[in-house]
Amino acid sequence: MSTPRLHTLPNGLRIVALPMPWRQTASLSVFVRTGSLHETRAQNGISHVVEHMAFKGTATRDCQRINLDAERLGAEVNAHTDKDHTAFHIEGLPHDLPTFVAQIADIVRHSTFPADELERERQVIQHEFTEFDEDPVTIAFDLFDKASYGDQHPAGRPVIGNRANIKRFTRDDLLAYVQQQYTACNVVVAAAGPVDEAALIAATERAFGDMPRGEPNTVPPPEWHGGVKLRRLSGSAQCQIVLGFAAPPLADDAHLADVLAAALLGEGMSSPLLDEIRERRGLAYQVGCSADVYPLASQFVIDGATEPAQAEAFITEVARLLRQHAEHIDEEGLTRARNQISVRALRALEQPAKRMEVAAQELFTFGRLREPGEWLARLKAVDAAQVQRVFQRMLASRAAVGLAGSVPAKLKDRAAELYAV
Repeated sequence: MSTPRLHTLPNGLRIVALPMPWRQTASLSVFVRTGSLHETRAQNGISHVVEHMAFKGTATRDCQRINLDAERLGAEVNAHTDKDHTAFHIEGLPHDLPTFVAQIADIVRHSTFPADELERERQVIQHEFTEFDEDPVTIAFDLFDKASYGDQHPAGRPVIGNRANIKRFTRDDLLAYVQQQYTACNVVVAAAGPVDEAALIAATERAFGDMPRGEPNTVPPPEWHGGVKLRRLSGSAQCQIVLGFAAPPLADDAHLADVLAAALLGEGMSSPLLDEIRERRGLAYQVGCSADVYPLASQFVIDGATEPAQAEAFITEVARLLRQHAEHIDEEGLTRARNQISVRALRALEQPAKRMEVAAQELFTFGRLREPGEWLARLKAVDAAQVQRVFQRMLASRAAVGLAGSVPAKLKDRAAELYAV
């Protein structure tokens, strides 16, 4: 695997070249350290609206020309908004990489947010709200976040925001937010594939070299709350359950034990969670477990969908499995989990989108790029006792639980009883 190359412009913008010479296409992403975590309550949802509106016109191109300019080169252009960042992507032929830099820079730096387009886009986002409002999975995860962090910290609020804010945002609101948040020290330009590093740097200097430096977009970490939140949905046949616990953030190496604990409990069909919940007891078709590690705060998450009549059995069995692992760690299972994580991490190195996002996250969190093997080496050093302490810590703490769909009448009380909330 070729070594990533990092270059920093005088204004603080970072450029990452991720050589993947065997690829036939090149991928470019521009990451901005701003997302729903960086919004006030009155701004909740504005990062997502900015991402939508960025493609609706710039100082020199309308929305049709933005799309045509990319697609006439055979390229695909897209974007996404997360809690901790917003990203703009394009993928196409390697020799067009300098052009891609200019095209994405135009979107990121020179979007005009036309008022007539904003009115139309509100309707599109309202349709997106309607889809979310009818999806028990999305609702359960949003409720879980709210139970985790409350609604005073932005970590407890959804990326999409709320309907009232979306109806209220003006063109001037979007322009002011971009001017404040989209600054050079909060931007990473990353390219993966058969990258001409010199051409990438030169193109980025031309497109972003005069971008104001700004100050790092920092947010205090949230406090963990815990509790049970539920929302019943008419017409829903299943009960969606999301439950979990606080975990250490990305900068704290203690999170490695949580990652290993999550894989031990619920990664793969032979894991205790899937084996017991799905294979042996038939309590759910879909059940998962993960350690969702982020710069500010992380969550150890277990989720699944089950018949309402089996929902209590589901959460009771999960509680039993947590207690079992707090008492004893199976060494064979630990070896299986460690190997699964290793393969997953190595596979991610072959995926340009994942590599670029990890690089941006590391630069925003640590200010440097870590060697790909560095994280795996530290993971291998985590022993059974450390993993066992993860489960013991969770059992001694206050869980967060989100319930959506067809939620039985007494399930909230049973969840509170089982998970000390």
